[in-house]
Amino acid sequence: MNILLAEDDLRLGELIAHMLKKKGGYQVEWVTEGGDVYDYATHSHYDVLILDWMLPGEEGIHISRRLRKQGYTGAIIMLTARDSLQDRIFGLDAGADDYLVKPFEIDELLARLRALSRRNFAPFQEQIIEIQNIKVNLTNRTVFHGQEEIQLTPREYQLLDLLIRNKGQVLSREVIYDRIWGLDAEVSIKTIDATIKLLRKKLKGDSENDIIQSIRGVGYKLDS
Repeated sequence: MNILLAEDDLRLGELIAHMLKKKGGYQVEWVTEGGDVYDYATHSHYDVLILDWMLPGEEGIHISRRLRKQGYTGAIIMLTARDSLQDRIFGLDAGADDYLVKPFEIDELLARLRALSRRNFAPFQEQIIEIQNIKVNLTNRTVFHGQEEIQLTPREYQLLDLLIRNKGQVLSREVIYDRIWGLDAEVSIKTIDATIKLLRKKLKGDSENDIIQSIRGVGYKLDS
């Protein structure tokens, strides 16, 4: 399951993102500004949006309403300290599928995600992307070169997944670094180039074709 987490409390957001990855095995992208949520949600695929009611820039309640008006079909869980009945009704009427009052236990959030997956996403429909002779199954996270499965490290797969979901768009090194490692990571930004090099080698195999393009002085993009 691919999740977009929108939470401006840095300590809470880091905890939620970490536990969703560790205990749930989910892919998680985390934003802290309300202004970023709409762009992320409409330009990439997410199964669930975990949305804090109070966000800087634009409140989560307004984002939820705006997304639904645009036909957004992903599940939305609203996080808030507002616990009155009227607030719950207001949140659900604004397009949220579920409503979780702070403070909450991570295990409860995981249970609600499982319930949403049963309701909205079962049975899972495999999402398969084919680029030249590379086939990527985004559902079970497998990659094939022809009939041969390619073994990728978690970072290599995350990088490939990011490029696929932004196919044809140039991603700067800074954006890739933020989305894959996080700006607070204690690794050199040159790690991106090293990971790209290893990923390219695995994807090319004996082929001369390279589906990852280098954009000099900027970053990388996946062949469209």
